[in-house]
Amino acid sequence: MASELGPANRHDDLCALLRRLNLSHTANHFADLALSASKANWTHEAFLHELVRQECEFRDQRRVARLLHQSGLPREKTFRTLQLDPLGATVRLQLERLRTGAFLEEATNVIAVGQPGAGKSHLTAALGHELVLLGHPVYWTSTAALVQRLLASKRELRLPQELAKLDRFALVILDDIGYVQHDRDEMEVLFTFLAERYERRSVALTTNLVFSEWERIFKHPMTTLAAIDRVVHHAVILDMTAIQSYRAKAAQQALPAPAAAS
Repeated sequence: MASELGPANRHDDLCALLRRLNLSHTANHFADLALSASKANWTHEAFLHELVRQECEFRDQRRVARLLHQSGLPREKTFRTLQLDPLGATVRLQLERLRTGAFLEEATNVIAVGQPGAGKSHLTAALGHELVLLGHPVYWTSTAALVQRLLASKRELRLPQELAKLDRFALVILDDIGYVQHDRDEMEVLFTFLAERYERRSVALTTNLVFSEWERIFKHPMTTLAAIDRVVHHAVILDMTAIQSYRAKAAQQALPAPAAAS
């Protein structure tokens, strides 16, 4: 049947068949590639290899674009714009290991601890971007926004469904967990979220509170201990407590130089 088709009909039929197989990129580009292959005297296998390679590359790019759109990551906070030198050798080494994404396989958490302005949010967002490029689903949110989202779903009796949606992400990045002073209901949904992901999915947290101050978040001592236990048990802790606030540093640099003594 195929041999009875003329060149024009064969081209149209092949396009239709490729689109039925959801190979739209190949359908749009196989003719140009076939012409190039003919001019370069490629073998049939070489032509097919390049055709499939381009389709896979297109799908990878489309997947990364979709993951980035879903992630909520701040677009400008990448490793390209992150100043690594102030982080110190230990944190830089930890970051190099984290950038491989291997920690996700073991549901290891990441905790960035440091004073406001140390670059914790930028660092975790940059890590999120790297993981998205590797094809991992990541979700970035402020802790306050996530707590309100979970609290609303709890009131509507659909908290399990909301947690299931978040479970699709290999890493959820909670920004500024230390800034939120939760009431009991908010604390409970936050604890539920952390407990649900324990040893199954990774969480990254940024906080300006050392662990001894986490009772300000979870209120009750036993709940605080349980939360810390679940978060820290399998965790990489990025100690940024010695890093000066970049905002304070910029303000100091903007001050006029003292006048020379006469």
